[in-house]
Amino acid sequence: MSAEAGDELSASDLAVDHQLALLAGSFRFLLDITPVDADDLRDDFIEGREPEPPFTYRELEADPDVVRAELAAVDLGAVEDPVLAQLLRAKHREMELQLDMLEARDTEDFLPLSVELYGGVSPSLRTQAEQLLAGITRTEPSDEALDAEEFLALADEEIARYRAEDPDLDMHAEIRSDVNGVMVSGDVLLIGPETKVQRARAQALLHHEVGTHLVTQANGSRQPIKVMGVGLAGYDETQEGLAVLAEIACGGLTAFRLRQLASRVVTVHRMIAGATFAEAHEALVAADFPEGSAWTTVMRVYRSGGMTKDAIYLRGLVELLEHLGDGGSLDRLWLGKFSLRDLPLIGDLEDRGLLRPPRVLPRYLHDPEAHANLARAAGTEDLGTILGGNA
Repeated sequence: MSAEAGDELSASDLAVDHQLALLAGSFRFLLDITPVDADDLRDDFIEGREPEPPFTYRELEADPDVVRAELAAVDLGAVEDPVLAQLLRAKHREMELQLDMLEARDTEDFLPLSVELYGGVSPSLRTQAEQLLAGITRTEPSDEALDAEEFLALADEEIARYRAEDPDLDMHAEIRSDVNGVMVSGDVLLIGPETKVQRARAQALLHHEVGTHLVTQANGSRQPIKVMGVGLAGYDETQEGLAVLAEIACGGLTAFRLRQLASRVVTVHRMIAGATFAEAHEALVAADFPEGSAWTTVMRVYRSGGMTKDAIYLRGLVELLEHLGDGGSLDRLWLGKFSLRDLPLIGDLEDRGLLRPPRVLPRYLHDPEAHANLARAAGTEDLGTILGGNA
């Protein structure tokens, strides 16, 4: 690259980055494409009264046309640094796609846009998922379930541990009535009021949501390049792969959880192939998933007209295991939210002194056993073996 180590990005380059970061934070993509009433409709569906659930979505707080006009006014051609320019062009295109998807919610136009943004299911990924479902026939028995308030208390404790390292960290958790399950939006861990978390899964889920998603958001938001906090283009796949790696590291990836990730892949495939909501649900129940769990998986995939994002958890995990198996490191992946394919570009920026070190690292990295777990999983092609004694 043309710039020398220790160079600084120009104020005009950073201004374009900041514009994109502000615009990316001005609309709530995942929240806005997720139903607000999934929990309310579950029983009617399971009892056969509503085979095609009529989901309701939030009113959009940001007008996509206005955000699109603001995007169009961003002068990408003025960015001088070639690496930053490449990253910002890709982010700009991703945001245009997201706005198109928000406008296409609950229409037949949504699914093709989702495939363009997240991809579909390759034959190899589908084969891996089907092999996991066929090979993992015994799952752990359900244990005591934590309710939303109990899980919130654990999340608050986990966030406090990170804040003890850096008191200025912006991250918190809250229960939101219009959320189903557990999700991160920006610097907030959102918990639905009906959420139930198996006690045996609680720590793994905290390392997934807080130790990966909130930690990389906090580290990215501290970077001079602010888009690294909201997420560079295509960051979701690597983020979710990292988050599942955290579950492996802490010994919390259970047989049921791995089957769940595989079920998301096959459900995305079925949805793209034309299966109805009820047919996709029936197929999971036939594969020994509880009706409620199958409902959540199918709802996530069929929301807004067809969301292929859920195939990226297994795909991202496979790619990161290959990366580790080839001698790759996770160190730079804590600098912010970005895709594994952009690692060389991020490495170039860091080598030139343009990035800051992470504010905090995932807590599990301080545990020698976690490193041993990751070393055992690195490069494996038979994903069932990463469960250890849980399979």
